[in-house]
Amino acid sequence: MASAGDGRSVGFSSVGAERVAQAACKAVGLDGAGAELVRFGENALFRLAAHPVIVRVARSVDYLGSVRTEVGVSRWLAREGFPAARVVEDVEQPVVVDGHPVTFWHLVREGDRKATYGELGGVLRDLHALTPPDVLELAAYPAFGRTDLRVERVTGIPEDDREFLRARGRELREGLAGLRFTSRKGPVHGDAHVQNLMVDASGTVLLIDFENFSFDHPEWDLMVTATEHHSLGWQSREQYADFVAAYGRDLGDWEGFPVLRGIQEFHMTTWLMQNVGESAAVAAEYERRIASLRDDDAPRNWQPG
Repeated sequence: MASAGDGRSVGFSSVGAERVAQAACKAVGLDGAGAELVRFGENALFRLAAHPVIVRVARSVDYLGSVRTEVGVSRWLAREGFPAARVVEDVEQPVVVDGHPVTFWHLVREGDRKATYGELGGVLRDLHALTPPDVLELAAYPAFGRTDLRVERVTGIPEDDREFLRARGRELREGLAGLRFTSRKGPVHGDAHVQNLMVDASGTVLLIDFENFSFDHPEWDLMVTATEHHSLGWQSREQYADFVAAYGRDLGDWEGFPVLRGIQEFHMTTWLMQNVGESAAVAAEYERRIASLRDDDAPRNWQPG
């Protein structure tokens, strides 16, 4: 792992992340001039103008372990011939710049369509059938991930929201402790929604974004689309039916689904919460989500974001 900068965090905003990306490119000998921000969320992603490369900047050094896992998983899936995003092979990574782990990925040149829910079900079915090597040392799925970190560190939300989210996290942990899984453990993507698939110019469907990759029960992958459908109504009946047919299971039929649905909604709310200062639209969507979390029976009129 390479390192650059003095180890101090410069915070995490789109502007700060761009400075980090530029320094990381310089550290590995890439031309970062004219880098374009293509996504700002859990990470910041920049497309380089001079190379077919995506630079991915993580929020803080707390993410270093998962970033290392991402690199290892990408290299394993490449050896397996599994269709997935690939790290740049001849760059030592991750690079840490001012407390931000940075990785470099081959640019996927997208085709003229998006992946379907049926394709997501098929990709997950194939992924869950693989056996990861012991050398990857994959951890169990972090059911609550960075939610505690987000709740404690976020600024710009009322303290009452923070207290509510702390209590909600405790309640969900109690529910999870009572669940009994019967499925066999295996590789789990950890954030398995259709936006984490890309279709390249040749029509190949590629799996991306491995920061939550784990070794655990497959229900953790199925809960994402099941929640989006059964709770949020983000797919049509036909789209969800295609997903279920391709994978072979509807998690909504499982007695443990309400607990996993609650955990997924908690993730989605705290993820968005981090960026309330980026725009009025994000702040309004956060208000919508936190209000409905306070009422389990309220409709989830959430907007994707």
